[in-house]
Amino acid sequence: MKVVLASASPRRLELLKQVGVEAQVCPAAFAEEAGQNVPAQLLALHNAVGKCRAVVAAKGDAVPVIAADTIVVIDDVVLGKPHDAHEAAAMLARLSGRKHEVLTAVAVAYGGKELARVCATEVFFRQLTAAEIAAYVATGEPLDKAGAYGIQGRGALLVEKIAGCYNNVVGLPLSMLDGMLKEIGVNMTA
Repeated sequence: MKVVLASASPRRLELLKQVGVEAQVCPAAFAEEAGQNVPAQLLALHNAVGKCRAVVAAKGDAVPVIAADTIVVIDDVVLGKPHDAHEAAAMLARLSGRKHEVLTAVAVAYGGKELARVCATEVFFRQLTAAEIAAYVATGEPLDKAGAYGIQGRGALLVEKIAGCYNNVVGLPLSMLDGMLKEIGVNMTA
């Protein structure tokens, strides 16, 4: 199956490849919102739908278009991608020993149809020492990830447990995506 992925995320591309989907990468010309005055789910939906529509406007929807936006939420505060190592360390210190939520909004468009949904997963961090945070930040891994960690990489060592979809935390809830595509007439497993 072929799709257009409205994202430059190597993690999303790898997840699609994992399930046999061939994706043409076409990052969206869309400025993501990062506002704190919008409920987190609405913010993620706004960004995913905006990316999807930008790519549909540029390329059409004769081939399914998939867009996503992943955010981390703790204490009703959205943690986006850190701007630098200092901000990454602060985010990780805030997550240490606590539960947070990872939300991924997914938007799909095909043949004039469009769907958008949000998947939520609870993630529980173990208590981290300052030295562990510094060592992880020094790897550079946290700098391009919402919440300053990647569960599919070295960040897995920070996570005690999750409740919900693992692939959602990576950046693309595959099971939900499969259901959405089926709703608009696309069989991802064909």
